[in-house]
Amino acid sequence: MATTTKIRPRALVRASGGPRYAVALAVDALGTGLLRPFLLLYGVTVLGLSAPVTGGAMTAGVVAGLVCVPAVGRWLDRGARSTVVAASMLVRVLGVALLLAAPAGHVWPFAAAALFLGIGNQSWPAAHAALVATVTHGRERDTALAAGRALRNAALGVGALIATATLAGGTSALRALAAVTGLAYLAAAALAWSVHLHARPAATTGRVSGAGAAPRLRALLAANVVYVFCLNVPEIALPLVLVTQLHASPVWSAAIFVANTVLVVTLQVPVTVLMSRFSRRTALALAGMVLTASYLGFLVTTSLGGGWAAPAVAVVSVVCTLGEIVYAGSATALVTHLAPAGALGRTLARLELSTGFGLAVSAAAITALAAHGPAALWGSLAAATLLSASAVAADEKARQPRAPRPGPVPGPECS
Repeated sequence: MATTTKIRPRALVRASGGPRYAVALAVDALGTGLLRPFLLLYGVTVLGLSAPVTGGAMTAGVVAGLVCVPAVGRWLDRGARSTVVAASMLVRVLGVALLLAAPAGHVWPFAAAALFLGIGNQSWPAAHAALVATVTHGRERDTALAAGRALRNAALGVGALIATATLAGGTSALRALAAVTGLAYLAAAALAWSVHLHARPAATTGRVSGAGAAPRLRALLAANVVYVFCLNVPEIALPLVLVTQLHASPVWSAAIFVANTVLVVTLQVPVTVLMSRFSRRTALALAGMVLTASYLGFLVTTSLGGGWAAPAVAVVSVVCTLGEIVYAGSATALVTHLAPAGALGRTLARLELSTGFGLAVSAAAITALAAHGPAALWGSLAAATLLSASAVAADEKARQPRAPRPGPVPGPECS
């Protein structure tokens, strides 16, 4: 059992890449919060495209971004750090420029913009994690990764609130939001590049041999595909269930989403520090247990009658968010810890691929399962998550050293 990490705010900023890099993260996330939730509206209202065509272009952009992730991993393994982060931001500047230049009624310029925005969005997580792993180590690294997630969620929330408040301006307001987003990405890229962080490419041997790490990483990445479903529960599953099955006011869905964001922002770092008492793998298994319990809680609460169902779902959503926080604070940290020296970038790229795949699959799976009722949705999620958590826990048990078997008792010596 590990000891609890204590880290002061100034040291946390330094461990996260320094003040300029922290500002770059905040500005980048603020720009993303301004545009990402309303990119679909931009295509429909500003460019006059149909919703299916707009959604298809956005999906293609996400897929293209995932295809580029392995190349990002190889670039990171050659030692690049702040340059890759800055590049992920500059690519999105190009995407915004194409978005602003796209003429109404033309899908291909919008598709090109979605392509570059998708590449930047999918490349950033691995690049950021690699940069943090270069400037700090051990549990301080875990806390710095958690702080980056909390900061990003806070800036995303602020950006989304600002964008919501300006939507009354119509198409001109959406164009202004896109322009401000492009400027934000450009400023963030300049700040990130100014850090000038480059890592010396490591040797191919490290803490865990490549052969030994591969089976463990495969199991973790497979479990991650299921774990990541929790990220779409407050955004897709709960609004779908509350509005279409429980016929509750949309206010409940909005309240749950806001509460999720606030809890992640305020608790991500403290909970990650608290969980440093345990091994990263134990924390990840515990996250799966908490998520499983929340899914079973949703199964029970959605069967309640009267006006109790929606409030009960909101209460259980807090448990789900706690599971998400523990998962987010342990998954990337564990994969980073297990990555063989010289393959950190490629390992983080595989993690991002599993995350992106899980998010893409979860949206379709949640909507398909919800059509068959609460038992199909929450029962399936609970069973899959419990199975994944059990696999993580079993691997943790297998890694523990076994006590040596007692040997034969020596008999009397003969002279």
